Amino acid sequence: MDEPILIHATAVAIDGHGVLLRGVPGSGKSDLALRLIDAGARLVADDQSELSRRGETIVARAPATIAGLIELRGIGILRLEPLAEASVALIVDLVPPQSLERLPSRRREAILGIELPVIALAPFEASTAAKLRLALRAFTAPGLPAMIEE
Repeated sequence: MDEPILIHATAVAIDGHGVLLRGVPGSGKSDLALRLIDAGARLVADDQSELSRRGETIVARAPATIAGLIELRGIGILRLEPLAEASVALIVDLVPPQSLERLPSRRREAILGIELPVIALAPFEASTAAKLRLALRAFTAPGLPAMIEE
C-alpha cells in the first residue's frame, strides 16, 4: 500500500462504490453528499479525503479527526455513522451549470497511478443526484445504463 495523500473532496459510497465529490469551498460537496446519503448512500469523508492505493484500486477514508462528521450549512456539524472506507469508482467535479458541456468528451484522471473516470455536474440542480447514480452504474455495472462510445 502506498503512502496516503490528502485531498479536498467529500467521499460517499453508493452501492459499495466510492465517489469523490470535488469542488472549491462552498461548491456544494456536502449538500450533494447529504442528498445522496438521504437516498441511501453512506458517508465516507466530508471535505477532506485520505486516498491510498491498494493493489489496482484507490481507497478513500476520512482523516481520523473528522471521521463521521459532515458540515451542513445553516445547521452546523452533524455526526453520522460513517463507512470506514470505500474503493473509489468515480470522480465528480462540481461546477457552475454554465460550465457544463452538453455532450462532454470522456475524461479520466490518474490518482496514485490508477486511472479513474471523471464527470462534471452542477451540484444544485434537482437531477444531479440521479445523474450521478446513473453515471456511476454506467461505469461500474454491466448492462444498462451504458455509456455510448464516441
